[in-house]
Amino acid sequence: RVPAVVEAYEKAKHQLQAEIVSRLAIARRKEVVLFVHGYRSSFASAALTMGELCHFLGREFVCGIFTWPAGGRRGILFGYDIDRESSEYAIEDLLKAIRIVARTSGVERLHLIAHSRGTDTLTSALAALSAEAYALQSSPEREFHIGNVVLVAPDIDGDVALTKIFKVFSDPDLPFGGKADPDAFIPPSPGLRVTLYVSPDDKALAAATWLFGSIARLGRIEATAFSADQIEAITLLRAVDIIQVRGTTDFFGHSYFISNPQVSADIVAMLRYGLRPDEPG
Repeated sequence: RVPAVVEAYEKAKHQLQAEIVSRLAIARRKEVVLFVHGYRSSFASAALTMGELCHFLGREFVCGIFTWPAGGRRGILFGYDIDRESSEYAIEDLLKAIRIVARTSGVERLHLIAHSRGTDTLTSALAALSAEAYALQSSPEREFHIGNVVLVAPDIDGDVALTKIFKVFSDPDLPFGGKADPDAFIPPSPGLRVTLYVSPDDKALAAATWLFGSIARLGRIEATAFSADQIEAITLLRAVDIIQVRGTTDFFGHSYFISNPQVSADIVAMLRYGLRPDEPG
């Protein structure tokens, strides 16, 4: 490694951590909410979205955005291809950002929200971090204080998402401590919960399904896609909730987490008050 690059990295890390510490000092809750935007989003629109959400979270948290070079200039169709490459390019930076934020002094929990293409970037980063925690004989919750992971309109193939979310479980050769141990007891993460917001009426994901020849993007699945046994198996995980949204409140039916008051209120109820689906409130 070139010493100047390492020095620049350390300087940027300390600046970010100092900023978070200063905001934690005046925040009622010592928790960070980080938003990863999706396709065709500018820095300004991502900041505005997170600013509004942070306001309705009571301004109790330290809020931030992870922005990546989205907004390909070659139109909706070809611009999508450019954004897809950019979202993959951003994975390593998001991984480092999560690690830096989580290891900032005073951070008790880190909540992560991603929309559209940003969900693929986030799940890829979390897959790597979960393997890192496993190698340390730890868990993502214990090692990185990860609480809620919220994936809204996830633009990712369902099978691909599963391989990323359950990476540690499906690879018995991953080192656990110094060597692989297929019988290792994976430390529990009772405080880590994954919530998916999906909509069969999402026209943008319908187009992505056609582009990739995918059976279904994760963000368009509906209850009828699961058997009773599969639903029971998901329930037994006690860490995954799937919320189905019907109808459209924006042109493509893709940005419902900000255009549909019921969805945004649901996210606020989950993060701010810790409410689960079907609970009063």
